[in-house]
Amino acid sequence: MAEQPEDLKRLVAVATDLGHSAELRTKAVALIGNISTHDGLRALLDLAANEQLTRKERELALKYAGKVLRSGPQ
Repeated sequence: MAEQPEDLKRLVAVATDLGHSAELRTKAVALIGNISTHDGLRALLDLAANEQLTRKERELALKYAGKVLRSGPQ
C-alpha cells in the first residue's frame, strides 16, 4: 500500500510528459483510472484540468474519473 503513491506519481509523470508519445500518455491515464482511490481520482481530475494535454487525453481522464466516482460507496 505504501508503494501506491509512488506508483501514482510515476504514472502522472508519464501522463504529463509531452516528450512521450500520445499513446504512452493515454496508457498512463488508463492505468491511473484503475487506481480507485481518492489520490487516483485527484490525479485524474488534475490531468483533466491540465491544458497542456490534448483534448482527447483530458476527456479520457474525465471518463476514468467518472468511473472511479461511480464505483465508490453510494
